Amino acid sequence: MKNEEKTRFLFGISLSDRSKWQQFLICSSGFFFGYLVNGVCEEYVYNRLKFSYGWYFTFVQGFVYLFLLYLQGFTPKQMVNPWKTYGKLSAVLMGSHGLTKGSLAFLNYPAQLMFKSTKVLPVMIMGAFIPGLRRKYPPHEYLSAVLLVVGLILFTLADAQTSPNFSVIGVIMVSGALIMDSFLGNLQEAIFTMNPKTTQTEMLFCSTVVGLPFLIPPMLITGELFEAWTSCSQHPYVYGVLVFEAMATFIGQVSVLSLIALFGAATTAMITTARKAVTLLLSYLIFTKPLTEQHGTGLLLIAMGITLKLLPENKIKRASTSSATAKIAKPASSEDEIIQQENVGQDDERRPLV
Repeated sequence: MKNEEKTRFLFGISLSDRSKWQQFLICSSGFFFGYLVNGVCEEYVYNRLKFSYGWYFTFVQGFVYLFLLYLQGFTPKQMVNPWKTYGKLSAVLMGSHGLTKGSLAFLNYPAQLMFKSTKVLPVMIMGAFIPGLRRKYPPHEYLSAVLLVVGLILFTLADAQTSPNFSVIGVIMVSGALIMDSFLGNLQEAIFTMNPKTTQTEMLFCSTVVGLPFLIPPMLITGELFEAWTSCSQHPYVYGVLVFEAMATFIGQVSVLSLIALFGAATTAMITTARKAVTLLLSYLIFTKPLTEQHGTGLLLIAMGITLKLLPENKIKRASTSSATAKIAKPASSEDEIIQQENVGQDDERRPLV
């Protein structure tokens, strides 16, 4: 197992030879960079250009992923898992991406962000039901997740100049994306756990190859394939934005898979949720927007959730262990008293009457 962990790399950087904090910082840096660029590109394409073709954009992004994996030298011969392992994972992955991108056509960004920020809770709950994983979390981690989610929702609502724009179709789409996200991270962690030789590039390659055909039916049913093809042909520079976004997201995706392999699905979901808060906070620092009391309350809850998550588990275990030891110690003292009383009784019997 240890020898297998030594082969864990991220873009040529060895992760297994480093401490947990170094692994965390390297993977988180790649993730933050990739998805910050992704957020800027999505804002430009969906809000500025008014292009809302989530399924088609995910389809194009998949081919960019495959080309980048080919440049990295990955081939199917390097696979350690059978193709059938990635069937469910691929369907969930493409469904999540397509529904998330497509929901922006019916929800504004604050509304979508508010829904997506709750992802960590269904991921933690679903972890107990995934075969090969059956993960259970201590109560303080659930509390940490709740604080993080509530804090981000407060911050998001304060960030919206008006109340979030809700649409029934958009809510259904983003809710479906949340359900798929709850399966996605746990399925990925289960594959890494059951076969530690699985690499991040293999998982991304196989889930993309198997997942691309799942995108064709919704594009044909909705007519998005031909509509998006016509619109993008009239504005070919959109493909340049999509390719640049896919290249940045590729870095983020591989970094996320590294986090899942090293720290688990729930911890990764908390990091992705915290990234949304950092993105919003950076927008305030860069564009000098005014911060309100609601922003401060949200940031405080987010900080409390992250701090509680980072607390060493040894301290929590020590507290519970000491209380348990105290409870066990009490019956022992009572047993000593009983033995002493019996000894006193025996001495009284042995004492002469005169």
